[in-house]
Amino acid sequence: MVAESDGHEDRKPQTDEAHSAFTPPSGMEQPSLPEDDHPTSEFALPQGLSTEQQAEPEGSAFDLPGGTPAGAVGGRQSSPAYTPARGVPVVRLSKEAPWQDRMRTLLRMPSGERPVPERVQRHDDQGPAVPRVLDLTLRIGELLLAGGEGAEDVEAAMFAVSRAYGLDRCEPTVTFTLLSISHQPSLVDDPVTASRTVRRRGTDYTRLSAVYTLIDDITTEDTDVTLEEAYRRLAEIRRNRHPYPGWALTVSSGLLAGAASVLVGGGVVVFAAAALGAMLGDRLAWLCAGRGLPEFYQFVVAAMPPAAMGVALTLLGPLVSWEGRPSAVITGGLFALLPGRALVAGVQDGLTGYYITAAARLLEVMYFFIAIVVGVLLVLYLGVQLHAQLTPEAALHSDVRPVAQTLAAVTLSFAFAILLQQDRSTVMMVALNGGVAWIVYAAMHDVGGISPVAATAVAAGLVGLFGQLFSRYQFASALPYITAAIGPLLPGSATYFGLLGFAQNEPARGLTSLSQAVALALAIAVGVNLGGEIARLFLTVPGAGQASSRRAAKRTRGF
Repeated sequence: MVAESDGHEDRKPQTDEAHSAFTPPSGMEQPSLPEDDHPTSEFALPQGLSTEQQAEPEGSAFDLPGGTPAGAVGGRQSSPAYTPARGVPVVRLSKEAPWQDRMRTLLRMPSGERPVPERVQRHDDQGPAVPRVLDLTLRIGELLLAGGEGAEDVEAAMFAVSRAYGLDRCEPTVTFTLLSISHQPSLVDDPVTASRTVRRRGTDYTRLSAVYTLIDDITTEDTDVTLEEAYRRLAEIRRNRHPYPGWALTVSSGLLAGAASVLVGGGVVVFAAAALGAMLGDRLAWLCAGRGLPEFYQFVVAAMPPAAMGVALTLLGPLVSWEGRPSAVITGGLFALLPGRALVAGVQDGLTGYYITAAARLLEVMYFFIAIVVGVLLVLYLGVQLHAQLTPEAALHSDVRPVAQTLAAVTLSFAFAILLQQDRSTVMMVALNGGVAWIVYAAMHDVGGISPVAATAVAAGLVGLFGQLFSRYQFASALPYITAAIGPLLPGSATYFGLLGFAQNEPARGLTSLSQAVALALAIAVGVNLGGEIARLFLTVPGAGQASSRRAAKRTRGF
């Protein structure tokens, strides 16, 4: 039974623990609770502040503090200080353009502006095998660099292979003996870097053309090339035998020297002597190479037999009452030894901005040239001691023989192409290109009276133009169409005059002739490079349409 109360509930008395000693007794005014008893969020806005924000005008991220635009100075609107975000022209790449042009365009763009690569070869849903792709790229670049290709073309080839297999953010680097490539999967992943050293170099343009064919197949969407297939084809290229045997190379060396002697006024006897001396020098060089001697000594030995043949004909001339030009024998032998291929590649690397590789290549050319100087001077000093009538006038040709010299130029380019191990289908084409180069040079120098340096530069420019045109139609390297064609333009006579001046203790005349030889060599290299650049600017391949734009190597003028 519940007991009724008079309106008040029956409460139990509170103990001392039920209230604080500082609590006012019942019946007194109770103070308000402190703020700590009303918990609030630390992100709550204080009283008196409004949560509505005023809309701010849109501005640039490069505006100056205080709301002043970057272009407003002193209350006036000046020209913008930064390039607008949409003011940089877009580089458009045509898929029909040669892969060399497309890759050069991408290489000269900042990495942040390059478009995302479209994976041409798709064979694995898990993505490309990064280490294998990088290794394949380095092996292809090694073959190109060892074959004498320019640094820019090697980087373009490596970049094309890596992008074809889906690797973005790749940066290839090429120097004279070292190849490296770096790939960064993303901005938060560690980069993967691989490198390879080029220790042996060999001249085989057939192998070079095969590598270009492989790269063209890899970068073409219509051709399916897996990594295993690419490795297999690369191994076949490495194991492929040279297209010409050793005896053919020796005969070609003699044919080259004989044709060069005809260019400077030699006859039948001079042709035979120059050919014999060059073949002896070639066999001696092969013997030294088999014994492991460096190339410097091989060039020294190879330069001695042609010079010895020239001195011998000079000494035997009065005895047999034979009037000829024995000094043309030495000049012909120099044509077969001058490193025109390395010179053109070195100057091309310097003109395209690869200064380290260019310096190394030109240093190699200088060593080869010094080796030729040492070999010829040893024989010339011996001839001077034997009272051989070695005079500069004996090597000059006063008569102009257009037909004979044009045929000699074609023969020289033909022999040079065989020495470079070119494919048989390109030999006749490059021989005709060399004949055209000589006709242009002779017409400007012998008929028009223009300086030999200017005539050489123009003729070399046509060689580069035609060589680049042939290579763009064949989607191949331009070296097989250019290197042999510049053979008739090499400065053999000027080099011989300079060496003869030193041998006869006339250093002033020797330095003058050698300076002219250097000027002619630079004219050849610059002319070839300029002709190739003109071809890239104004010529397109059939069906390619608009060529892809190509940025310059440097965007400043030296500062």
